[in-house]
Amino acid sequence: MNAPIERLEDGLEYRFANKELLIRALTHSSRVAERGAASWEDNEQFEFLGDSVLGFVVSEALVEKHPSASEGRLSRWKSYLVSAAHLYHCAQAIHLGEYLLLGRGEEQNGGRERKTLLANALEAVIAALYLDGGMEPVRAFIRKLVLSQLDDLDEESFETSNSKSVLQEWTQSLGLPIPRYATVETSGPEHAKLFTIEARVGDRFACRATARSKKAASQQAAGLLIEQLKAEPPL
Repeated sequence: MNAPIERLEDGLEYRFANKELLIRALTHSSRVAERGAASWEDNEQFEFLGDSVLGFVVSEALVEKHPSASEGRLSRWKSYLVSAAHLYHCAQAIHLGEYLLLGRGEEQNGGRERKTLLANALEAVIAALYLDGGMEPVRAFIRKLVLSQLDDLDEESFETSNSKSVLQEWTQSLGLPIPRYATVETSGPEHAKLFTIEARVGDRFACRATARSKKAASQQAAGLLIEQLKAEPPL
């Protein structure tokens, strides 16, 4: 059973003049197929529009906050902020899964918690906000929910803490194998160990980094691998 749509509007901090837009944004293709309705009644077109609106607002905010950042750095930050992994957590924060309109099979297969489905639905909701109210309400929503980390992270820590997520998104978009991480060396005394981690994508791309924790080393290695992918893009 779906939660009342008014409760979602409370979470969005916006009241729709045309609630049909929000209902369509929440309607998964499995629901439409099950009912034999027209394919255009699902939220897939809204996902397409919402992706573009989201990308614009995120780019706008990044340039505003980091006017001296390079294009490459801005692109890496944007890749993380619009990634399915990040949008999934944003969707969970507003309990979006409770409001989705799913087909019976998708419901039984755990669709309300499915990462890609929730990320796509959030993009569709962004499109519905834009179509109903224009740029101001959608900009306010994105900045509050999707961009909530910007004020708490400086340039270096933001990039370092999310390199693994960014790398995974990049490899997916390029059709490459998922990144693999392996500990190749451990050195130093017990109280001050150093860990060398190799990040690898397929047979062609690999980088290593050393740090005092495996987590930090893997993030650094992922960051180096991102730079390698930029310098030597796959054919």
